[in-house]
Amino acid sequence: MTQTTVTPTTTTTTTTTAPSGLRSLYLIRVAFSLIWVALVLTTSASLVSRDRPTVIAAVLLISYPLWDVIATLLERRMAATGSTNRVSTINVALGLATTTGMIIAVFSTIGTALLVFGIWALLSGAIQLVVAIRRRRTVGAQWPMVISGGQSVLAGATVAATSASATSGLSTVAGYSAFGAFWFLVSVIALSVRGRRDAAAHSRLA
Repeated sequence: MTQTTVTPTTTTTTTTTAPSGLRSLYLIRVAFSLIWVALVLTTSASLVSRDRPTVIAAVLLISYPLWDVIATLLERRMAATGSTNRVSTINVALGLATTTGMIIAVFSTIGTALLVFGIWALLSGAIQLVVAIRRRRTVGAQWPMVISGGQSVLAGATVAATSASATSGLSTVAGYSAFGAFWFLVSVIALSVRGRRDAAAHSRLA
């Protein structure tokens, strides 16, 4: 996206890559989530809280928070500065701690893994809310991420609270991931609309 700044004597054009970069990253996150959901549903949906994770289930459970760490680092380079950058650092640390916890949990039961997943979803959702709210003025079109963050908090609390239930299983976290993919896709659309509006406004000022 091109931003034009008008001063009394000069006109300066600068390029802001954050929105387009975020759109690309969000699309990658959508693709990852959908593939992850498909793999969970086809290989591990029958596993419930008292079962021990299979090798495939263990890899899927560990890879999810680890991927979020990688995506957060990429997103921070594209859009985050200042205090938001510090918040994303906390999110990276949380993701690494969750990945470590999940590595331990997969040697126990699905219920233990769900408890770790639920706590992580709750905390990372709260962080996502903070980042989206702080990014509203600099990037805009953050309402889908606000909704997604709030949903993650509620879903994480539910998954953690019901992790020991005999009927809780990996299909629950598959649903969580699917909803996350939906909101990332909505965010891509919102950012695209915002980008077109900004481009039109800048062309009128040029």
